[in-house]
Amino acid sequence: MKRLTVASSGKASGRSRARDDHRRRLFSETTHSPSLIELVGVDEARRIIDFCYIANHYYPTPAMIRKMRDRFVDLITSYPGSSRGRGERHLSAVMGVSAEHLLVGNGATEIIALVMDHLMRRIGVAVPTFSEYVQHLSDRAVSELYYLDPENDYRMDLDAYLEWIRERKLRAALVINPGNPTGQTFSVRAMRRFLKKAAFLDLVIVDESFIDFAGTPVPSLLPHMSAFPNLLIIRSMSKHCGVPGLRLGYAASGNPEVIRRLRSHMAVWNVNTLAEYFLSLLPATARQYETSRLKVIADTQWLACELGGIPALKVYPTGANFILVRVPIGTTARDVQTELLGRHRMYVRDCTNKVGMDARHIRIASQRRARDRKLVAVLKKMYPTDPAHA
Repeated sequence: MKRLTVASSGKASGRSRARDDHRRRLFSETTHSPSLIELVGVDEARRIIDFCYIANHYYPTPAMIRKMRDRFVDLITSYPGSSRGRGERHLSAVMGVSAEHLLVGNGATEIIALVMDHLMRRIGVAVPTFSEYVQHLSDRAVSELYYLDPENDYRMDLDAYLEWIRERKLRAALVINPGNPTGQTFSVRAMRRFLKKAAFLDLVIVDESFIDFAGTPVPSLLPHMSAFPNLLIIRSMSKHCGVPGLRLGYAASGNPEVIRRLRSHMAVWNVNTLAEYFLSLLPATARQYETSRLKVIADTQWLACELGGIPALKVYPTGANFILVRVPIGTTARDVQTELLGRHRMYVRDCTNKVGMDARHIRIASQRRARDRKLVAVLKKMYPTDPAHA
């Protein structure tokens, strides 16, 4: 792979070095990926295809956007409801779960923080994983990391994981399904089997933020919650509804006491009026949402197939709307990110700062077929068909 070419003039070269230093600083300050706006500013970000951005690009519908635009002034000049349950009732209508078993949060990150800070005692976390869970591990004396084996493609064996938890006398476990960043997906049957064996735990957190892209029917545990009183499901609506800026996520449990305990620690007005109004639009657009979900699945599987045709890259199977890719020996994820951003105005996720992952993995989220084609074409030019370097 050719390295990023630095412009010959001293002034341009200085700007390039400054941008690179800025990117390195932002990357070191977070276990997430710096946003494009942070990296290059609002105007430049519009000219870059953001393959870090994990979302449903076919939802909300244009009609939903128009309704929100028409109500914008009223919404931003009004307080959200101070009484609990409005958002949960709207969500209940589309999820088929009683509102008393749901808790809407200011993004899944708010709920993750509440759970990790107030609900569990000792927890096992398999890494690499979504960084927010690792961020809230305050002390290895009460929280332990289970390192997934790169030689086994970072795949989790649920039985081995549970045995590790039992040996260390941990009281809670986390499973992300599909995994982030691996995309590994467990069936409902496998998860039910795991949960039955994990009945001795105080809490099992199952993060299903990407489960809607894992197949049809959706292999979610929501219909099975009542059988497992120690189960807490967490979902981010940023991913499957395509609204990360609204900051919406929710928790679900068959045990209402778990929901009540979480709610007792939640701030009033944690969900803004725009987000509340968006929730009210969900029931009437369930059919359009289903169509959008299937389009995302088709796009992602197409992209995975095309990337898999580049011998130099290792493409991991995925049940999410993103794909984990290992780059060839002799290059790093940062090299690839720099090349794509600097030369081709494309931004991919460098997974190096994820605990438990090496420096050779990038994550690519589908951005619809037309944009995905552009990335595939660029990567085919970057990597000649020489599998010896994979």
